Amino acid sequence: MNRFRWIPAMVVVAMLAGCTPSIREDTEIVAPNNESEAEVETTIIPKMQLDESYYKTLIPYKESAARGLVVSNVYTKYDIKEAEEGLMRISQNEFSTDSYYFQEGQYLDSETVKKWLSRSNNNEEGLNPPAEQGMDPEKRAKEAPIYLAHIVEQNYLKKTSDNKVALGGISIGLALNSIYYYQKEQYGEWYEEPISQEVLEKKGKEIAEEVVRRLRNRPELQNVPILIALFKQEARNSIVPGTYFAYSVAKPGKSNLDDWVSINEKYVTFPMSNPEDIYRDMNTNFRNFKSDIQKYFSNNTSVIGKGFYQNNQLVKLSIEVPVQFYGTTEIIGFTQYLSGILIKRFPDSVDIEVNITSINGSEALILKDRNDKEPFVHIYNY
Repeated sequence: MNRFRWIPAMVVVAMLAGCTPSIREDTEIVAPNNESEAEVETTIIPKMQLDESYYKTLIPYKESAARGLVVSNVYTKYDIKEAEEGLMRISQNEFSTDSYYFQEGQYLDSETVKKWLSRSNNNEEGLNPPAEQGMDPEKRAKEAPIYLAHIVEQNYLKKTSDNKVALGGISIGLALNSIYYYQKEQYGEWYEEPISQEVLEKKGKEIAEEVVRRLRNRPELQNVPILIALFKQEARNSIVPGTYFAYSVAKPGKSNLDDWVSINEKYVTFPMSNPEDIYRDMNTNFRNFKSDIQKYFSNNTSVIGKGFYQNNQLVKLSIEVPVQFYGTTEIIGFTQYLSGILIKRFPDSVDIEVNITSINGSEALILKDRNDKEPFVHIYNY
């Protein structure tokens, strides 16, 4: 395979650094300071853009005003990642990567988000339903669960004619609980109360309307489009993330949302014991792939795949292959073998990523973009 690479890790870092455009090639512009309309600051538009599915990010990078809250409010690391990346993907429907620049949210700070996530009887700004102190836990779980778990904000900036950037739009992701966890007594056993999709969608849209009204009350956000998307969290023990299931946009100057657009996305794990029809063929392919691996390493049984479906079509497959480590030559041989059966077992229309790991860490990476004839292979050499 002519795309095989075996490069020491430190050399890879050096090569990547050497490919990065210099500051002289970037564009310096003036950006308004959110804290004061009178203040301005110089920012840089990087020349490099990885591809059209990524936004350029201004330099210096500004962290979210509510940074850190997502870790405590969202159940799993998978949901944390998808709540942010999924919102960026949806935002491309309204803010193109050609003419907008990405910036983490600057308008909803930690205190504001905390207030909005409260129950309305605990804080007048709370967006979650009231539940009086002493209310029976089971009754509270059924009648007044916490629907809204977190709020993700993203800003999209646009270059103006006078060599400045200004806010061009804002995206808000509302992370909603699909399961309400509660205790009947302090330090007691945890119980689960599922929240139906119908109820979750109804409550999510009601919260979204109120969020738009509140944002429009801010002078700096009155005349920009506001995109709101609804994210359904998975269970606490899930190894795949939840997904966004609907979004809408409030046009500049409008406090009401347009019609909602349904989003058909889903993450699944392979292999499955009882796959639905839509996953059956791919599940068979994955089982055959796993069987091929077991022919090479007979004691390997923990190969796991995560598939990402859009509109009922598999678009990305990530595979984790843990192996016992015996030596570099064996890893090289196994990786080459795996690259061959990857092409044999899976369709060309899917982006595929395979991570081969051992107790020592990452050993090899195989990447195959859709429609590529051969994968790219990297062997780590520390």
